[in-house]
Amino acid sequence: MLKDGERIDQLYSQNVQIIQSADVFSFSLDAVLLANFSRVGGRDRQVVDLCAGNGAVGLFLTGKTNASITMIEIQPRLADMAQRSIELNHLTEQVKVINADLKDSFEYLKKDSVDVVTVNPPYFVNYDDSQKNPNPHLAIARHELATNLETVVKTSSGLLKMNAKFFCVFRPDRLTDLLVTMRTNRIEPKRIQFVRSREGDNANMVLVEGIKDGKLNGVKVIEDIIVYDGDHYSKTVKKMLYGEQ
Repeated sequence: MLKDGERIDQLYSQNVQIIQSADVFSFSLDAVLLANFSRVGGRDRQVVDLCAGNGAVGLFLTGKTNASITMIEIQPRLADMAQRSIELNHLTEQVKVINADLKDSFEYLKKDSVDVVTVNPPYFVNYDDSQKNPNPHLAIARHELATNLETVVKTSSGLLKMNAKFFCVFRPDRLTDLLVTMRTNRIEPKRIQFVRSREGDNANMVLVEGIKDGKLNGVKVIEDIIVYDGDHYSKTVKKMLYGEQ
């Protein structure tokens, strides 16, 4: 099951095990936050997680829905890790991974067929002078080398049914890019939540929900998530990670 350099980590709150590798990719708190932020209901039948990495978000969502979950990941090594994590958690009947460029999603999924799209896209614009991680797996995950925000949002919109839901975790310094790109592609922003390391810190992550073809305006900015209380995780984050009350 495990290859060289890999380990198995667990998200205790969801009783989900994930195959990880520091040499290739390990999920971080943004994946847990995105899965927690995403509202997946009993009526949802088809969920798609784009830029799936090693499958963390899609697997974490299985604790919230019985919907079919499709994960799309461009890197073969990460898609393979995701597939083995699906098997490890005995979720092959509910979850599948497709190793493909997300712009080719429509070769595998029908347009206007999806109830929920989640995405943890590359955060950084690929400028010529951008300093990138020398590890190519990490560079692709963090910089817009294999895709970009426009392609991510356009693909999401094409997949979603009318009034279906889009959930994204992103960087606050690119929030304007995200909101403008969403509206341009018929996804109206509806809910925003900032994430701060500690009280009084600037936000270092932002979670955004949108509705395809939703009514204009009406966005709600909900209570911030504070990650740390002193040197320890806050009660909110502990609950996400460990199920602690």
